[in-house]
Order: sequence, then structure tokens, then C-alpha cells
Amino acid sequence: MALETFVPPVPPMPGTRNKPELKLLKAEFGDGYTQTARDGINHMRRTLSLRWEKLLPWQKDEIIGFLEARGGSEAFYYTPSNETNPVKWTCEDWDDTRSNDGMDVTAVLRQSFNLES
Repeated sequence: MALETFVPPVPPMPGTRNKPELKLLKAEFGDGYTQTARDGINHMRRTLSLRWEKLLPWQKDEIIGFLEARGGSEAFYYTPSNETNPVKWTCEDWDDTRSNDGMDVTAVLRQSFNLES
């Protein structure tokens, strides 16, 4: 089954946070010496914090509906701004808030290395 592609109805706000999440093995020794090694071939995973502000109800529903349909476990493709190639992600963390100017949505995407494509 081919993965879906996330194309939000409006781009996220400027200030998207792109942060690496590292998986390392560490051994600490009594004399203060620490030995560190990468844990696996995909030891560096990206996390992307996105925010949409002042959305119309249908825009909010489209974003939240896409994330809910994946249920946090199903990977999807999304191309971050200023990048040309899509990246595979999952999303387990999102929320929506009503503001005076409309609806706001935040989502944290986590890079996926599963074998689906």
C-alpha cells in the first residue's frame, strides 16, 4: 500500500522547528571518562514542530482529519518548506486551539525509518 502525502491547505507559519533526536549508547567510567557510540544506522531522527494560525474551520478539519486518519502509527510523506524531497514521517502529537482570529493547530512530526514506501 502506497503511503499518503500530507499537503496541508495552507503552509505552516514561519519558525518551523527542525530538531534532531539522537539515539546513542553511552558508557560512563569512574574516572569521568565517557565512551559514546551511535545506536544503529538511523541513530539520528528529525523532529519537525509545525504551527498553523488563524485557520478557517475547514482548514483545521483537513489538517486534523489527515493526522487522525493515520492514528499516530501510519507513516506519510511531507515535504518541509525550503526542501525539495519528501520525507517520511509519523505524528503522535497534535492539538488545535480556538483563538479570536480562528483556529490554531500545532503538530510534531517525527521522521520514520519504517520499510513502507
